[in-house]
Amino acid sequence: MSQPDHTAGSQTKKRPAEMTIAAVALGILLSIVMGAANVYLGLKAGMTVSASIPAAVIAMGILRGIFGRKSALESNLVQTAASAGESLAAGIIFTMPALILAGIWSDFDFWITSLIALAGGLFGVLLMIPMRRVFILDNPELKYPEGVACAEVLLVGSESGQAAGKQAGDGQAGDGGAEEDTSDDTEAPPQATGLLFVVLGIAVGGLFKFSISFLGLLRGAVEGAVATGTRVFYFGLDISPALLAVGYIVGLPIAIQIFIGGAIGWLIGIPLLGTTGIEAESSTEMAWELWSSKIRYMGVGAMLVGGVVSIWHVRHGLLAAINEMWLLVTGQQADTSRQHHTERNLSSAAILALGAVCVALIGGVYFVLLGKSIGITLLTTAVMIVMSFFFAAVASYIVGLVGNSNSPVSGMTITAVLVTGGLIMLFGFGGEAAIIATLGVAGIVCCVACTAGDVCNDLKTGHLVGASPRNQQIMQVLGVLAAAFFMAPVMTVLHQGSLNEGTGGIGGRDLPAPQANLFASLANGFFGEEALPKEMVAWGVGIGIGLLIADFLLAKMKVDFRLHVMPVAVGIYLPFGLAVPILLGGFASWLVNRRAAAHADAAQKRGVLLTSGLIAGESLVGVGLGITAYCNIPSLGLLDSVSGGMTSIVDAVSVLALVAVAAMIYMIAMTVRSSKA
Repeated sequence: MSQPDHTAGSQTKKRPAEMTIAAVALGILLSIVMGAANVYLGLKAGMTVSASIPAAVIAMGILRGIFGRKSALESNLVQTAASAGESLAAGIIFTMPALILAGIWSDFDFWITSLIALAGGLFGVLLMIPMRRVFILDNPELKYPEGVACAEVLLVGSESGQAAGKQAGDGQAGDGGAEEDTSDDTEAPPQATGLLFVVLGIAVGGLFKFSISFLGLLRGAVEGAVATGTRVFYFGLDISPALLAVGYIVGLPIAIQIFIGGAIGWLIGIPLLGTTGIEAESSTEMAWELWSSKIRYMGVGAMLVGGVVSIWHVRHGLLAAINEMWLLVTGQQADTSRQHHTERNLSSAAILALGAVCVALIGGVYFVLLGKSIGITLLTTAVMIVMSFFFAAVASYIVGLVGNSNSPVSGMTITAVLVTGGLIMLFGFGGEAAIIATLGVAGIVCCVACTAGDVCNDLKTGHLVGASPRNQQIMQVLGVLAAAFFMAPVMTVLHQGSLNEGTGGIGGRDLPAPQANLFASLANGFFGEEALPKEMVAWGVGIGIGLLIADFLLAKMKVDFRLHVMPVAVGIYLPFGLAVPILLGGFASWLVNRRAAAHADAAQKRGVLLTSGLIAGESLVGVGLGITAYCNIPSLGLLDSVSGGMTSIVDAVSVLALVAVAAMIYMIAMTVRSSKA
């Protein structure tokens, strides 16, 4: 693709503000806040959501409201740094808690955790940069739904941003995702109003979490089970506005698929397995034991199928990415020093130098973790490099197809765990060192995949608003640097606080950390005393193949609804109580789309801003309560001791309160505003 012809006249025009002190400071602050919030959400729900849109709205509200600035480019840099913290949190919480769950650590090692987060995050940023042209400029099939949506939010009401966006966007229909913007700007929330939606969501989400976990006025979950002979039937519902918000953001089709997975595992699988050989004090505990020891491994098998399918779908983009990386390493990439600012990346020398530092740092961490054994350290480092590049390309491509929130990072990391474990076994290593090596590779690969996908999404947003890729890449690096050193303290506070509250720490009922539990089980299955239930994994593989066939038939019949493997697999693997509020949130999103008609885009934007606030509010209060528990400040638990009929009343009030939040999301999203930014 030929470079744009930027005339001398265009070079002399005054550019809108971009890399300013205010943008850098606010971006770093939000990267830490969003990172902490997503640590909590990921440990609780097993998934995180993109921080780009809420961060963009917050940035616009602060920069315009306090500093009187209207530059979309400045706000874009803030959301770029903020989303780096969110993506890094996803990479860390999916893997590092596995070292505690596997019995290797008793608490989080600050320096090891921080250095893995730092090196893995930076490596993901650096690996994606050479692939920018492959995935963003030269690939028309990649639409970047979340990147395009974030660009629209940035351009709403920003006079200089709109001008920059139009200059960058003219004639780019072939760039893959640069479609004509037909939305009605008068219907989109202006910055000030959008910020109010986020603040309202934060207040409601925070109040709910405080009422549940500190005051004890509402239930955290309403659940029950009935045993009939050797069969047990379970149903549960988590009382969580954050999960409602997740369902709203991912939409009804994905929410339905997650619920279908939950139904397969909990409503069909558990009754079919029966309770023979299961020892528990109640029917509910029997259901949980069956899920923990058997059902969730069906989800693992289905995820394996989903991971392989995802890799197959991106094979062409992967080959192009390999070629771009080869050109970088051999010094054959074009000189970027004279390119227009909207085309210029970090220099090849900087990428290679920082990449070498990352590899050396990771190798050093492995050397310390693995008892200073050179052989297994070299093997682990080599596997990490290959896996990191491979999954950086895969994650970048998938984010372009389905967005950040729907990227199957779990499936990629599972694949990395299995390949790494197999290679380590092949070379004759075993025991605790092999478990650490396997989880060490998984930790880096997960951080790389998450941050690479995030960089790709943010660079697409920047491309649409006329930003400098180089400035965005610098902000990604700063965001990773800032957030990396907060991961271990936040996880330590949540873990110790949960232990002090008697809820089992990370891996317990309040913070189940499903992905970390999974990776710990896989590593122990390879090298520890824990035997993997291979028959359940095989059943999961069969379910995954069946879903592929069903999805193929739906596509042939031209049915709009699809059955993708990964969301269904995630539903099988997650506790069922999480799937129900996600489905309710997805239904609210569908209802808004259906009833808003011509104003659906604007309504959805309001809903996304509000639900993003719900996630941030519940998550941040969760972290705050973790600090109080860590300091041995007891919760009040006002209604924890109720019994009999009063228990049913509290349960009913809790469910009604969650439904009321869903109704609030719908009503606010449907509020049509015609004010201009």
